[in-house]
Amino acid sequence: MSTHTYAPGPTPNTVRSPAGEVLNVPPGWVLLPPGDAALTRRVKAAGEHWVVQEWIRRKCYSRGVLAPAATIETIRAALSAERSTESFAKRKQAGAKRREKVQEEYVEDFTGAIVAFLDFHPMHAALAMRLAQAVALHATPVGSGTVARTKRIPVEQRAEAAVIAWMRHRTTAYDSMPIPRAEGQRREVRRMLAQRSKALLERYRGGDAPLKRCPLQRALSAGAVYGGDDFHPAMDD
Repeated sequence: MSTHTYAPGPTPNTVRSPAGEVLNVPPGWVLLPPGDAALTRRVKAAGEHWVVQEWIRRKCYSRGVLAPAATIETIRAALSAERSTESFAKRKQAGAKRREKVQEEYVEDFTGAIVAFLDFHPMHAALAMRLAQAVALHATPVGSGTVARTKRIPVEQRAEAAVIAWMRHRTTAYDSMPIPRAEGQRREVRRMLAQRSKALLERYRGGDAPLKRCPLQRALSAGAVYGGDDFHPAMDD
């Protein structure tokens, strides 16, 4: 069974093919919105369906799955009955515990990877741990969309990128900095700020005394939470 992928059409009940052709949605078909992964998987496995996706600013967003209404309702009813059983509740609870344990282990491993990347002089070991914990607290939550959650690069590279991203937002004026819209300017600004952050980290690796107004010390002392970072492998240093 082949899967057809389309973009939303110009009018309701239409889609646009990859070639740009506008197609009418088959009679009796409805859109199953994203949000219930199990239901979506079963509808896809049940037979003919169309996947609807939309690209916005280089990001692909799922708009759902088009399939016969009768198929969706039959599967939804069966799934609802299954979810109401005691055995399902137990499996769900066990699954949640497994995921929680996996998350706890990953946070611990990621924090350790950050400490290893920082490689601060022993006299700054306490600062390294504070920084690692602050970065991990932001970067590791499931669904956060940060560099720490990607599996496309090794954990060592994730740790480095997460530290640089955290410092970009917390120790520089990046968030309020006017950046020209010219292509490549934002990437260049990020690269420049990353070099500043790496130079600051080198001071602590070498055992230098902290600067009188060290932006890293101020950021950690403030303890404020900053906004999320839209990680893109091609843009993050």
